[in-house]
Amino acid sequence: MRLSPGKARRARSVHALFDGHLPLDERLADAETVYRAAGLPLIFRITPFTQPAGLDGELDRRGFVRVDETLVLYCPVLPEHADTLPDGLTLESPCHVDFADAVGELRASPPAHRRSHAERLVLSPVPYQGWLVRRPTDGAIVACAQTARDGDMVGLYDVFVHPAARGQALSRRLCAKLLAQARGNGARLGYLQVQADNAPAVSVYRRLGFVDGYRYHYRGRAGQTD
Repeated sequence: MRLSPGKARRARSVHALFDGHLPLDERLADAETVYRAAGLPLIFRITPFTQPAGLDGELDRRGFVRVDETLVLYCPVLPEHADTLPDGLTLESPCHVDFADAVGELRASPPAHRRSHAERLVLSPVPYQGWLVRRPTDGAIVACAQTARDGDMVGLYDVFVHPAARGQALSRRLCAKLLAQARGNGARLGYLQVQADNAPAVSVYRRLGFVDGYRYHYRGRAGQTD
């Protein structure tokens, strides 16, 4: 059970990885109690690895609605050469608090979401590095991304471009630069996750060489999935 009160559902949902021995309704009641005490809705993350195998159907029969179809993509060959950013933009790597606050500012996230984001970063068992693209002329942050390195794999997270800075292929150039940088530091495989209905982002990642890994979705009670 993950109980971080932020925007990301994966950080505030049940990830069922083992069969268990108690009846399902008893386990649901226990989970409901835990999430109610945390002030969070009860949400399940359903992946190809979820156990028991029939949990998705059982939740459906109990009225849990399906939301947020997500693609997990991987890149078997990382770019060898880094793309350059558009002229006049610089890349910097701040501390976790400043990074979470900048991401929240770009996404117009409330303060509570920014604090929980910073907490997840500092407690993450996988080393991460946050990146901000800044326009020096006025100091504005126009894009962000995060890389998380685990052995020879590198994950891309928090990729976002301010609406006013779009149309410069900035997300593609930033991701290519970070992937090439990770390759130079020994990474061999890239991965990320993106909402299945985010066609522009999926198209960018496909052009970078990402292919399908698997899909997952969430289930929660109607009106309680956000």
